[in-house]
Amino acid sequence: MKKFGKDMDRREFLRGLGTTAAALGTGAVILQTGSIAQAATPIKKYGMVIDTNRCTGCHGCSIACKSENNVPEGVYRSWVKQIIKGEYPNVRSCLLPRLCNNCEDAPCLNYCPTGATYRTPEDGVVHVDREKCVGCHTCVLACPYNSRFVNPLTGTADKCDFCYHRITKGLLPACVDACTGRARIFGDMNDPQSEISLYMAKYPIQGIRTYLDTKPKVHYVYADEAILDLDYSFLSRRKS
Repeated sequence: MKKFGKDMDRREFLRGLGTTAAALGTGAVILQTGSIAQAATPIKKYGMVIDTNRCTGCHGCSIACKSENNVPEGVYRSWVKQIIKGEYPNVRSCLLPRLCNNCEDAPCLNYCPTGATYRTPEDGVVHVDREKCVGCHTCVLACPYNSRFVNPLTGTADKCDFCYHRITKGLLPACVDACTGRARIFGDMNDPQSEISLYMAKYPIQGIRTYLDTKPKVHYVYADEAILDLDYSFLSRRKS
């Protein structure tokens, strides 16, 4: 078996991933298609809508996330991607707040060889069990959105889980609370009367690389298409 590493060709890795998972003796049920059997539709479906017209690029969300979740220097659960479009003097900045999409058909969950990545059936949030994670980077490589990393303090996979310790107590995720422009709307997308459902019904919703059909639960309004379709799987791990 080849050693996992950031220099490994991703397509080669994914081609052999099903065989690798079987060889590791995983407890997860891997289908021939390379996907895991999906749980029944959850009672709740937590998600987020980000209105990029309201984002000022203050990075308050990133700072709040780091503080709330003890995220070490150099890695991020929540960050703001920026690109500059045009040629001087006709240039403009495009901002895209980022976090884990908590996909309904999550590649990270499908390919985790130890079952450390799992979904809570009552709300659809994707988590990492640090007791089961061996830090193999499989989920990091499998995520097509560059939303996961291996935490240098714990040696295990890490990512946004919508501040699960807060939302299960009726609080909002830290990034939502800290957003000065009120660009982030969080809630239960299965509730037609929730703020997020009403917002999604009112505005055209966009997603990152939607052609991958992972069914992400983070959506955007007024995002620039040039930044939505970037191939995040091959970007540097440095967030900007």
